[in-house]
Amino acid sequence: MMWLDRQLRRQVREGCLALHLPDGSSKRFGDGEPQVNLHVHDRKVLQRLAWDPALNFGETYMEGGWDPGPEGLRPLVHQVMRNFAPAFRKRRSLPLVVLRRLWEQGNRITRSYGNISHHYDLEEWLFRRFLDRDMYYSCAYFRRPDMTLEEAQQAKADMIRRKLLLQPGMRVLDIGSGWGSMAFHLAEHADVQVDGVTLSREQLRAASAEADRRGLSDRVHFHLQDYREHRGQYDRIVSVGMFEHVGQPYYRRYFQQVHDLLKPEGVALLHTIGRVDPPGKTNAWLAKNIFPGGYTPALSEVAAAVEKTPLMATDVDVWRLHYAETLAEWYRRFQAIRDEAAEHFDERFCRMWEFYLATCEGSFRYWGQVVFQVQLARIHGVIPETRDYLYQSEPAHNIRHAEEDADTGKAIA
Repeated sequence: MMWLDRQLRRQVREGCLALHLPDGSSKRFGDGEPQVNLHVHDRKVLQRLAWDPALNFGETYMEGGWDPGPEGLRPLVHQVMRNFAPAFRKRRSLPLVVLRRLWEQGNRITRSYGNISHHYDLEEWLFRRFLDRDMYYSCAYFRRPDMTLEEAQQAKADMIRRKLLLQPGMRVLDIGSGWGSMAFHLAEHADVQVDGVTLSREQLRAASAEADRRGLSDRVHFHLQDYREHRGQYDRIVSVGMFEHVGQPYYRRYFQQVHDLLKPEGVALLHTIGRVDPPGKTNAWLAKNIFPGGYTPALSEVAAAVEKTPLMATDVDVWRLHYAETLAEWYRRFQAIRDEAAEHFDERFCRMWEFYLATCEGSFRYWGQVVFQVQLARIHGVIPETRDYLYQSEPAHNIRHAEEDADTGKAIA
């Protein structure tokens, strides 16, 4: 406890943390506003927090070892993250870095199936209750601060569609197609054929059923397949929220596969969580409970892998607080159905899920997490020389209006 006490007194500089101990005593760290409260139910929790806070802050919450005060979990987690930003350390020697990454991110094809199943094969029931109507499970794009989540997800999809420079009849590959949201958007708005690949059986089932419901089964097809197993030639390739599961040792393989699947005049768009900090590691609690094998890259790691292939980066876009706002809305929607989720799963699951959403939001708001959108091509000349095409108005028939969004949402709710 003495070590933890010293750390808290040294680190808490913003706001005030009131620590309530099992014996009924309390300690305050910091003297600012706001004040948050942490009620510890077992002194062993303090020992575990001192030993490995990155892992055990979440583990002990899942176990019921502590609870936040009346202000709730999210303010407490964010207060802690504001005061405990991860320190940058010099990278260890290359052999140790390589061995550690091969162990943590050794995402061979068979292991990748298991990693994805761990998170994405949770029931559609859960995701349908806290995502937007079209079930985009990735960062939205808040072009205006007053946008709803549904509007911001459509804005994200529109931006990606523009960056792909689609023409009717093109063949598009969606690597990591999720619940099918992006594939449906591209097929409906750009009149293209889309193949989606996913490692989640639950997502494959739900997306295929939705393609039938929308009358798109002749233009949109989903496959249970690793990106390394897929074959074909495509005019366009898009990947949204999947690269985080590739693993740094496989980056060159990934981009080489994108190159091989892309026609000579093709365009690809990578949308991935990344870090503005130097290359690092995945949080231990997140890797254990939420995304085994996951890693968010530094831009230098993405660029280095692209440079080892014939692909060229034609546009790089960094989205900063957009994912923080997305996660805040997911957290709010999950809290609205938390009692139902506890009956459907259990209390431990709910604690895990809300801790996941709250800490991930904090990592975008207070730490170094961002979203990278990297546009890629094989040759010069297929991408306009300026970015004006991303912001020019489009013909009305290419835009799905808000009323149509609402009708679709009612139909699939």
